[in-house]
Amino acid sequence: MHERSSVTELADTLRKELNRYSPGEKLPSSRALMERHRVSPVTVSRALAVLAAEGLVVTRPGAGAFRAVRSTPGTPRPGDTSWQEIALSVETAGESVPRSVDASGVLATLAAPLPGTLELNGGYLHPSLQPERALAAALARAGRRPGAWGRPPMEGLTELRDWFAREIGGPAGTLAAGDVLITAGGQAALTCALRALAPPGAPVLVESPTYPGMLAAARASGLRPVPVPVDTDGVRTDLLAEALRASGARVFVCQPLFQNPTGASLAAGRRAEVLRIAREAGAFVVEDDFARLLVHEDSPPLAAPLAADDPDGVVVHVRSLTKATSPSLRVGALAARGPAFERLRAIQVVDSFFVPRPLQEAALELVGAPAWPRHLRTVASELRARRQTMVTALGQELPGLHLAHVPPGGYLLWLRLPQYTDDAALAAAALRAGVAVAHGRPYFCAEPPAPHVRLSFASVAGAGELAEGVRRLRTACAEVLG
Repeated sequence: MHERSSVTELADTLRKELNRYSPGEKLPSSRALMERHRVSPVTVSRALAVLAAEGLVVTRPGAGAFRAVRSTPGTPRPGDTSWQEIALSVETAGESVPRSVDASGVLATLAAPLPGTLELNGGYLHPSLQPERALAAALARAGRRPGAWGRPPMEGLTELRDWFAREIGGPAGTLAAGDVLITAGGQAALTCALRALAPPGAPVLVESPTYPGMLAAARASGLRPVPVPVDTDGVRTDLLAEALRASGARVFVCQPLFQNPTGASLAAGRRAEVLRIAREAGAFVVEDDFARLLVHEDSPPLAAPLAADDPDGVVVHVRSLTKATSPSLRVGALAARGPAFERLRAIQVVDSFFVPRPLQEAALELVGAPAWPRHLRTVASELRARRQTMVTALGQELPGLHLAHVPPGGYLLWLRLPQYTDDAALAAAALRAGVAVAHGRPYFCAEPPAPHVRLSFASVAGAGELAEGVRRLRTACAEVLG
């Protein structure tokens, strides 16, 4: 293709995509545009120059390209914020962790896809799987409760704390309401736990691979993530002990059930080992139990949370209702014992005072309604069917991608790509083919051992879209892998 026509086509494409960005927002880097559109640096530079000449884009040497801010009569001219680059980058004495935060892995799964794009990278249930009627009814009932709009207890409503305590501690009643703190969803709970349990600059052990939102939260708290490899039986406990000794870390964050992104669950023989190793090292285990309510109907009985087998306060447990309901029902819980609970409580109060009472009341109404167990059964059945559809489609369309583990819970499949594949380029090609997938790099806090792609089977409308999404991914693989 001639350079002139390439420039025209890229300029047309970028012009159509500009509405995805707010005025003043930075566009993707030149390198990202080169990879996404498979064009040369010269083509990118000339296409941006075309848009700049039209007044649609502003380019700033060394900073990148930004969507132009349209000025209108009476609108003040934007100020010069370039000084902030220095102010936000200067390190103080003794500071050992970069202050910038890479949230790209989180933003990729939260961003709304372009019209016509099949979302195989989402982290929430498709609206057709969300209990919208039950949520609406619960919110209506909650709004009529006496005192529903007043100030709640800072730790959360006692009845809701008691419900979470029973869910986490199990029939034996190993937890009480006084051990539970209500939070604004799982991400807020993770962030609170990281800040409470480790000082800035400290190492924190994480599974490798792991959830990018946790890595971003750790780095935003000034912590240094240290990887501990995971296999199909969960975290490698021999390497966990070694990592604790070598790093001196006092916090290990894990997802023992249907881990994100691998889907692995911690094997029975490793559960006691994790607690023993942490206890001997004087370290906390932050247990992110995000997928317990996303079990599939063909799953064997689930192991109890680690927190249920821990009388000594080693485990700080994170649980949320969001994944099994709606992205906007941001209600979760932290469970802890001893001085750690008081530390968690203090940080939560300082950060946000409390979770809004109407939201807590609505959550309490929802989990107490007859519709709640029916919803969970529907989700269990639908996720099993979707998992089977995607596994079958992958076997037919992409047999060259390696699927090491098919989890009986959660909503993810983790596939290993052929060695030396550029997984970011594959994700970009997939987007051009009309399907959004998550490439593996953001799930590792160090160099990835191999390229991967993560697929979600919960965030599209049904089996037809899953099969079509895999077919579109095959198109992308043909482009990138040859």
